[in-house]
This record gives sequence, structure tokens and C-alpha cells, in this order.
Amino acid sequence: MLPLQIISDFSVSVRSLRHRLGMSQEELAERAQLHQTYIAGIEVGGRNPTLKTVEKLARALQVSVPALLLHDSGTENPGKTACCQSAAGQYVDILMVEDSLDDVELTVQAFNRARMTNSVQVVRDGKEALDYLFCSGDFAHRKMADQPHLVLLDLNLPRIGGMDVLRRIKGDDRTRLIPVVVLTASRDSRELALCRRLGAETFIVKPVDFQGLSQATPVLNLHWALLKPPAARADEPGGTFSV
Repeated sequence: MLPLQIISDFSVSVRSLRHRLGMSQEELAERAQLHQTYIAGIEVGGRNPTLKTVEKLARALQVSVPALLLHDSGTENPGKTACCQSAAGQYVDILMVEDSLDDVELTVQAFNRARMTNSVQVVRDGKEALDYLFCSGDFAHRKMADQPHLVLLDLNLPRIGGMDVLRRIKGDDRTRLIPVVVLTASRDSRELALCRRLGAETFIVKPVDFQGLSQATPVLNLHWALLKPPAARADEPGGTFSV
């Protein structure tokens, strides 16, 4: 059996790696020859797995046992997406909808410099954002239950504009409770007022950085925190992002 802190870390690692592979709980259970409800219990820290179970999950997730147990170290799998866990056992995922590669690059660099450990998924147009949120198109493998806990939404998007994306998010019972933060390069009061009427919680002036997002967090009244890992050597990798 595993100590409590390792169980908590282990549950985060399993879910992070499963998401990185685009794998459902059902698929992971089948690969690991375990029951789906057991996988669900592991991912919320409600199970104390045996070493045999850990070995099965490591094989199914295509990592070594140490990499699975020590997910924060980054020594064997530095490219995997980091994730954090709230007190309620739910997980923080941030969906960033931004078509500007420069702004994405600046955001990723800022978050990495701050060593932010929340997982961030980047999509680059409005249609891709809606496909991600409503589990269609290239994201048909996703489950509606696995929604991000925050959406960072640029307004000037190709294919489907940011305002229309915001309308869809707030107009559907399945997604309307997801907090949306509008990313803006200006402070046009009329535009921001319309965003608020449509249901956006607040806005951040681009480029996004850890400080700006931290300042927005109290406004959102979220039950989770933006997290940084414990102090580490300067040469160790920071949080990573799915783009």
C-alpha cells in the first residue's frame, strides 16, 4: 500500500497522463485490466493501490513505475502535462482559446517562468474550442464530464468568433457554469460590457501571465488555486502545456 501523500500525487499523475494520451477511463481500465469504477476511484484519491496495480497502470499509460509515482519530478517524462487537485477532489484544467502563436508563446513562457503546475490545453480557433468543449470533431473521444474548470477566451478568433463561442458556452446547461475569462488587447468598455452580459466573469489584458491570472482568481470565486511546485533547482523543467 502507498502512503497518503503518494496516493494523492499518484491520482493526479494517472489522470494527467490519461488525458495527455487522449484516453477515456474506460479505455485505461481495459488496457490495465482493471474495473472502470476502480480507475475513477484512483483518480479522486479514493483508492490505495497495490504495487501490482501501479505496475499495470504504468504499462497502460506507457511510463515507468517511478515516472508514474513521482509525476512532479519530471525526470523520466518531462513533457507530460502537470495538473493540480482541489480540496473537493476535482481537478483544475484551463482551456486557452487563442489564435495568435505569439500570444500563446508569451503565455506559455510566462507560466513556465512562474513554474505554474496547472494543466493548460490550447486551441487556436472558435470551432476547435467548441469541438473541445462539446466533445465533437477531433475531440470526439473526450467525455462531457471531463470539462476544464476555466476558459481563457480571445475574442478575435477565426472560423467562429469569440463572442459566439461565449454565447454557446453560457447558453448550454452542460457548460454554462464554466468560468470564462476574456482575453483582450484593449479596454473597450462597450465590448467588455457585452461580454459580461453574455456571461463572462472577468477579463485579462494580453499577454496573459501568472500574475494577471492570479489577480482574476478571487473575482472568479473558484475553489482552487493556481499552484507552483516546491522550490527546485533552476535546471529542472517547469509545468508543460498541451498545444
